[in-house]
Amino acid sequence: MSNTDDPDLLDHLQRENIYADAFMADTRNLQSALSSEMKARLPATVSTPPERWGPWLYYQYIPEGKEYPLLCRKLEKETSGWLKTFLLRNGVARSNKEEVLLDWNQLAEKYGYVHVGTCRVSPDHNYLAYTVDISGGERFMLQVKDLRSGLIDPKVEVDGVVSLAWAQDASSLFYTVSDENQRPYRVLCRKLGYGHMNDIPVFTESDSSFCVDITSTKDGKFITVYIIDSANPMDGLQRICKRTTGIQYFVEHHSGLFYILTNAPLPDGQWSGEDYYLVRCPAEDIESAKLHNIILPDKDMSLCDMDIFNGHLILFLNKKGLPLLCSLNFPIQIDFKDQVYIQDLKPWYFPLPSNTCSATPGSNHDFLNTVYRVVLSSPVMPDVIVDYDMSRHTYSIVHQEEVNCDSVGQSQIPYFELHKNKIQEAQSDKKECALNSSSQRWKDFSEVYCCQREEVISHDGERVPLTIVYSRKSWQKGQSPGLLVGYGAYGEDLDKSWCSDRLSLLDRGWVVAFADVRGGGGGGPSWHKSGCGLNKHNSIFDFVSCGNYLVNEGYIHRDQLSAIGWSAGCLLVGAAMNMYPQLFRAAILKVPFLDVCNTLLDPSLPLTILDYEEFGNPQIQLNFDSIFSYSPYDNIPQGICFPSVMITAAVNDSRVGVWEGAKWVAKVRDSTCSHCSHAVIMKTSMIGGHFGEGGRYAQCDETAYEYAFLMKAFGILNE
Repeated sequence: MSNTDDPDLLDHLQRENIYADAFMADTRNLQSALSSEMKARLPATVSTPPERWGPWLYYQYIPEGKEYPLLCRKLEKETSGWLKTFLLRNGVARSNKEEVLLDWNQLAEKYGYVHVGTCRVSPDHNYLAYTVDISGGERFMLQVKDLRSGLIDPKVEVDGVVSLAWAQDASSLFYTVSDENQRPYRVLCRKLGYGHMNDIPVFTESDSSFCVDITSTKDGKFITVYIIDSANPMDGLQRICKRTTGIQYFVEHHSGLFYILTNAPLPDGQWSGEDYYLVRCPAEDIESAKLHNIILPDKDMSLCDMDIFNGHLILFLNKKGLPLLCSLNFPIQIDFKDQVYIQDLKPWYFPLPSNTCSATPGSNHDFLNTVYRVVLSSPVMPDVIVDYDMSRHTYSIVHQEEVNCDSVGQSQIPYFELHKNKIQEAQSDKKECALNSSSQRWKDFSEVYCCQREEVISHDGERVPLTIVYSRKSWQKGQSPGLLVGYGAYGEDLDKSWCSDRLSLLDRGWVVAFADVRGGGGGGPSWHKSGCGLNKHNSIFDFVSCGNYLVNEGYIHRDQLSAIGWSAGCLLVGAAMNMYPQLFRAAILKVPFLDVCNTLLDPSLPLTILDYEEFGNPQIQLNFDSIFSYSPYDNIPQGICFPSVMITAAVNDSRVGVWEGAKWVAKVRDSTCSHCSHAVIMKTSMIGGHFGEGGRYAQCDETAYEYAFLMKAFGILNE
C-alpha cells in the first residue's frame, strides 16, 4: 500500500474522496457561509513593512485577489518619506522603481503547486538563491537569479537542496543536498558561472542517524557546518567540539569571539545537560574545545535561542512557558572564573504585551542595525510587528495585521474599538507594567474574546499549560462545544498565534484550547525530553488531562469536546482517542502519523532513522514495547462507540505516507461500532504535499470544510 504509483491505491483514495464529499453534502451551505465570512475578514492586500538591509529596503506583499506573496525591494535613498507613508497607509507604497525579486504566484501558475523553501540574498545584493518544490514531495530545486538582469542562471539548478549559505565574495554558494531518504547529508560549494561538474564537496555525513545543516554567522565572516572562513572558503573545516550524542552547539561570531549556545554538561554537575547556556571563546581557539565565560539563564528561565548584532546580543528566553527577549550591550566585559547569570549583565528586557503567546524574530539581516524586529501574536491579538531600539531602550509598533471585523453574512462579530493593552517588562520576578508612550498601543480583541492561561495537573502531578479562548458574549458555561489543539513532539512550540478564521468558531459559542503537553517546546529542552522516547506516554496523558479539565471545569459541554492534530500531533490525538474514546465527540487528523510501529520499523522510508531520536528505535525491544503500547493504528479499540473523525492526507506527502491514514480509516471501520464508524472519513489531495496546497483564500475553504465537519458531528448544522 506504500506505493503511491499503484493505480489500486489511487483508486481507493478517489473512492474515499467521493465518500467524504457525499458525507459532507448536507454541509455545503454551511461551508459556503463559513468560507465567505473567513475571506471577508481578510484585507484586500497584505504587506509586510520594509526591513532595511544595507542600502535596500526589503518587503513582501500579497496583491489583491492573489493567493501568494511577492518578495520585493527598493533602494532606501530613493524612498524619501516612503517609510513614513507606509506607516500611515498601513501598506507598501509601490512605484515603478520597485524590484520584484520573486513572485510565488507566477511559480504556482507555471507548475500548479509551489512551496518556496529557502531564500538567500547574496552579500552584495546582486543574486537571489532560493529553493522551490513544485510537486509537494519536498524535493527542492535550487535556482539562482541575477537581480541585475532578472535572469535565472541555468547552470545552477540543483535537485534535492535543503539549506544555503553565501560566502563573503558573493560568488561562492554553499548548499546541502539530501539522500534518497530526504536526509540532508552533504555540503557542496558552487562558484557562480560554472556548471555542477565543478562543484566542490565540502563535507559528507556518513552516519544515517545525523543530518547536516548549513548557515552563516550574522556578520558573514564564517559559515557553520563545522566552521568555514567565509573570506577563504576553500581553506578547510574547523571542528568546534567532539560529537556527543544529544549535545548541540549553535554558533555566532562577534569581534574575534565565537558565542556558542550549548547544552554540553559542565564539570562537577554544575549544569543539567538538557537546557542551554551560553559560552564564548576566541576564534583562534575554536578547535581547542576550551569554552570560557559561561553565562547561565536566571532562575525559572530557560535559554532557547540567540541573535547577534554589531552592538548587541539578543537572547530568547522562556519562563513558565511564556516568551521573553532581552538584549545585552557589546562589548560584554566579563572577566571571571565562575559562571554568571544573565541578570548580572544588566540586560534590557523587551516590553511585551501581557497576553503574548508567541514572539517570532523578523528577518533582521543587517548586522549593523541597532533595531531588532519581532512579530508578536496571541489568540486574541492580531500579529503586531515591533521594532526594539536596543541602544535607546525604546520600541515602536510598526504594523499590525488588519482584520475586517464588520464583515457581513454569518459573522456575528460586533463592531468595537480595539483594546489598548498594557505591557509587561520581565526585569525581575515581579511583574512591572508600564506604557512606552500614549502613541504606542497594543491592539487586541480581549474585550470581546477571553484568553486565559491555566495549569492542569497531569497524571504524575506535572503542571501542563493550557491556553483557553472563548467569546465573552457567546460562550455558555457547561454548554459550549470546544476544540482542543495539541502537538507535543520534536520540542516544537505549539502555534497559538492569531488566526482570524478561528473567530468563526468563537462567535458561535465554541471554546478553542491549546494544550502545551510534554514533548513540545513550551518549557525548554527538558520539557521536550520528558515527553519523547520512553516518556511519550506523558504527552498523551497530559492531553487527556487537559480535555478532562475543560469538561470538569465547565468550559466545554461534556459531550461536545473535539480535538485536532497535525502530523506527529495526530499520534497524540489518536492515542488519546483510543485510550479515552468517550472523552471526545469528534477529531480532525491532518496528514496524520498513526502507524507508528510499522513506519519506524521500515528504515527505507524518508526520515525514519532520524525519528529514532524522537520516538525510539523499535528494533530495540524496550522501545518496541513502548511504541506499540500507544501506536494509534495498533491500539484501536474493538466494538465500541468511537468519535467521528476526519482524516486529511496528500498523495505526494514524503513525511507521512498517505497510506497511514487510509489503513487507519479502514481498521477503525472494521473494528469499532458500525453506526459510529460511518462518520469516519478521509479527504486526500491528489497533488499536494505535507504542508497542504493553495494560498490564503484556498486555506479559508479548507478550514471551512473542517469546521463544518465538526459542527455536523455535534449536530449543530443549523447554527
